[in-house]
Amino acid sequence: RNPGHYTGADRLSEIRIEPWADGDLPLLERIMGDPAMTEHLGGPEPPEKIADRQGRYERMDPATGRMFKIVDAESGEGVGSVGYWERPEGDDMVYETGWSVLPEFQGRGIATTATAQCIEQARAERKHQYLHAYPSVENHASNAICRKLGFELVGLDEYEYPKNSGNIMRCNDFRLDLFAEN
Repeated sequence: RNPGHYTGADRLSEIRIEPWADGDLPLLERIMGDPAMTEHLGGPEPPEKIADRQGRYERMDPATGRMFKIVDAESGEGVGSVGYWERPEGDDMVYETGWSVLPEFQGRGIATTATAQCIEQARAERKHQYLHAYPSVENHASNAICRKLGFELVGLDEYEYPKNSGNIMRCNDFRLDLFAEN
């Protein structure tokens, strides 16, 4: 088998998520520093912002969320990121989730598989009932992942992202009930 080619469920079972670690900066630079990877996120981040993000990921308190590296189990190669974190929603706290997969690994179901594993981590905590995802309305692949994983579309929102950038993102607000029976 070609380890870089995902042909179906047999290969997808070989995708795993690992806690984000101090050696993951090169992967984060590829994810957040690439114009194609950040097309729906307001464009690439400068190196100092990526370094700040790396530090936040490393120091993230597991009581408030988790960031993971998506790993091809066969090669051990990091192919993307996925995570969840707390944020306020009205008077309640919810989780928000997001994911990225490097271009050469896209279109193979990796993001869906890794996000499903991330959902199971959040669900196992039994802490917050809802997990939200906010893909750009133009990000058809991420919107499809939300639908595949059972998220319900609850509305359309606009956010300034990155903060203080003047870039307004139109996003779908998808919500998954973590307490519902699978």
